[in-house]
Amino acid sequence: MRRRARALCNNPTEPEIRLWNALRGKQLEGYPFRRQAVLGQRIVDFYCPAARLVVEVDGDTHDPKTDALRDRKMQANFGVRVMRFTNGDVMQNLDGVLMRLVDALGASNHPPTPSLSKERERLAKAAFSPKPPES
Repeated sequence: MRRRARALCNNPTEPEIRLWNALRGKQLEGYPFRRQAVLGQRIVDFYCPAARLVVEVDGDTHDPKTDALRDRKMQANFGVRVMRFTNGDVMQNLDGVLMRLVDALGASNHPPTPSLSKERERLAKAAFSPKPPES
């Protein structure tokens, strides 16, 4: 999964590049975002661990029913909220997308957190991984 995520990071779409340029380096209200983050068996476009917020940028090929099911599973398994924007939203109304994200971050009731050390980040990731079924 990590190899696939890295490949996606190295070949972003134009809308992903534009949104990432607005999110990187804690530019949005001081919240840290990750690009092409692995959550369980899924790779999400952007993830803010401090607010437990997933942001997906969808092209024309996405099926809304499949995406809704995937979003419910991520919410149930990882306790995250998922926000989806189309490529057109990002390309034609980036300010509107960012305003919706700021609203969602404000509603998260989680203040931005300082960056974690690599060890603490590894432990935090482990806490969000799905637990294997008990035998």
